Amino acid sequence: MTDITLINRALIDQVIQQAAAAPRRRMNYNFHTAPEDNPHRMLNILMHDTYIAPHRHLNPDKPESFLVLEGVARIICFDDEGNPTAVHRLSAPGMGETWGIDLKAGVWHTIYSESEYTVCYEVKPGPWRPATDKDFAPWAPRENQPGWQDYLSYLRGL
Repeated sequence: MTDITLINRALIDQVIQQAAAAPRRRMNYNFHTAPEDNPHRMLNILMHDTYIAPHRHLNPDKPESFLVLEGVARIICFDDEGNPTAVHRLSAPGMGETWGIDLKAGVWHTIYSESEYTVCYEVKPGPWRPATDKDFAPWAPRENQPGWQDYLSYLRGL
């Protein structure tokens, strides 16, 4: 890691290839160097068929921001019972009017790619601790659990 990392076509193409080959069909490229860093800054590449279970960040409270650099994504927010409260279409500049979103800590949300892939720049506070980073919604299937594909289809229909 150097003091400067350019966000350019070569880097994005490299991470897209990694996301396409990954079992989870997504990949982060971290600009921060350690889980303890604050804030966390990353490219987050989502392939069209990836599923991110609805979740929120509460332990500790963490707001989260997404800015779409390429492609089109949807962010869906929910209430505590799992009812959708908002659906936001985010797209790269020139492809739509809304390019990004800033979510307050504790907002139930998920994101998916409408396009073949979506390139997001994401920022949220550190540190990252896998056991407590996400509070997964009890009303939605987790990744690779039965029903996740049907749930993703439901989300796409909203």
